[in-house]
Amino acid sequence: MTLLLVLMGVVFVGLNTGVAYVAIGTKVVPIITGVILCLVFVIAVRLLHRAAWLAFLAFAPALFVLVGSVQFAPEAALERRGVRQEVAIVDVEVTGKRHAFTLQGADGRLDEPLVYQGSNPSYQVGDRLAVLTDPDGKVEVEAADRVDSSGMLGMLILGWVGWTFIALLAGWRGHVRRRKGRFDTW
Repeated sequence: MTLLLVLMGVVFVGLNTGVAYVAIGTKVVPIITGVILCLVFVIAVRLLHRAAWLAFLAFAPALFVLVGSVQFAPEAALERRGVRQEVAIVDVEVTGKRHAFTLQGADGRLDEPLVYQGSNPSYQVGDRLAVLTDPDGKVEVEAADRVDSSGMLGMLILGWVGWTFIALLAGWRGHVRRRKGRFDTW
C-alpha cells in the first residue's frame, strides 16, 4: 500500500504538470485538476493509513506540488521560446488590485500588457525593463527577471519529496501498528 501511495504521488505530479503544458494558455484548468489530485492524495493517506494527522501534514507538500506544477509550464515555455524585449511602461490601467501596464518597445506598443495582481506594484509609468513575450501568444508577458522555471521545478520536486516522506512515514506507522495488533490489514 505504501508503494502504491508513493507511485500515486509521482503520477499525480506528472499528470498535473502535463495538464499545465497542454492547457498552457489558461491557469484555471491545471489549478482545478491540481486541487482535485492533491485532495485525492490527502484522502488516500487518511484512508489507507488511518492517520488524520499525516493527512493534515500532506497539505503542505500539496501546496508546493500545486504551485510548482501550475507555474512550471508557462515559465519553461517563456525561457525556451520567449522573445526578450527592452520596453518602457507608457500607461497603466488599474481595476481593483489588477494593474495592466501598457508597454512600448522599439517596434511600437506591445499588444499584450504586463499584468500585476496586488496592491503595491513595483513598476511605474516611465520605468524601463526587460520582458519576455511568447511569439505564439499563449503565455502572458512576464518581466524577464521574474521568470524562473528552475525555481518552479525545485518547488515541484520539493512537494513530491514531501509526499514521498509522508507516504513512507504512514507506511512505517501502519507496519508498527499492525505488528502490535492495533488494527487489521485490509
